[in-house]
Amino acid sequence: MISISFNHIDPLFMYTQLLKEALLDIEDDDAKSIKELIDNCRLQGNASEATLNKMEEEYRSHSSIWWYTGPYFIYSMLNYGLRQMDVDIIMKLGFFIRHLHNHITQIHHEQQATMPKTFQVFRGQGLSMEDFEKIKKTKGGLMSFNNFLSTSRNREISFNRFARPATKNPNSVGILFVMNIDTAICRKSSTPFAEVTQVGYYKDKEEEILFSTYTIFRIHGLERIEDKNTDRLWQVNLTIVGNQDDDFNKLTAHLRQQFTWVTGWARFADILIELGESEKAEHL
Repeated sequence: MISISFNHIDPLFMYTQLLKEALLDIEDDDAKSIKELIDNCRLQGNASEATLNKMEEEYRSHSSIWWYTGPYFIYSMLNYGLRQMDVDIIMKLGFFIRHLHNHITQIHHEQQATMPKTFQVFRGQGLSMEDFEKIKKTKGGLMSFNNFLSTSRNREISFNRFARPATKNPNSVGILFVMNIDTAICRKSSTPFAEVTQVGYYKDKEEEILFSTYTIFRIHGLERIEDKNTDRLWQVNLTIVGNQDDDFNKLTAHLRQQFTWVTGWARFADILIELGESEKAEHL
């Protein structure tokens, strides 16, 4: 998660948005990429042989959302790579990131007519004390989640299964994100999300809404959740803004001009260098 203040937009925040654009523009050989991923996972021991055989034989028999929401290594590997900006993992899973983003976008278009104009979704998770302090300081500003964002329409699932248990770690704060979604804003800003209950691995469970990477929200406020067992439970109220913020658009357009002459992984590498990640760029 990366946050910025409302009155001073950090270019670091913008560069991460450009990384997403660069990644989605890359067109690799999918068959080759799948084989390389599976071969590497076998070498590293990242998954059981049964799982790797299943993916090798059945990858195209299931949707990317099915694989992502299932009990497979892709979910944890992908989100670790995106959170840590691990270039090796991002390169190996680049094909899957594009497949997943495109599938979410496709379903989003199919569901637009039946989605309510406004609604709420919830996400419970633990945050480090450091990240929690950043959120408090960024009240009124913008934040985004680097990874694909799993949320639920069901508050109780998000709170009891994820936010409250996070307080068992003495170094973390249990957070319930309450996200207000305006579908008109999402359409204007090309922010894809999808109800995946019917297409995910666990059908009819959790009332899950899945957002693509780097979805942007405004932080409206924080309030402590009263609990007799802990004082480290908080609700954070967010509203989706997509990329409709004027300052956001102006700065992103300005930064984008720096990379118009390169494409593919070279563009991705140049953005990493601007982020001060020269060593990671050398892997590309």
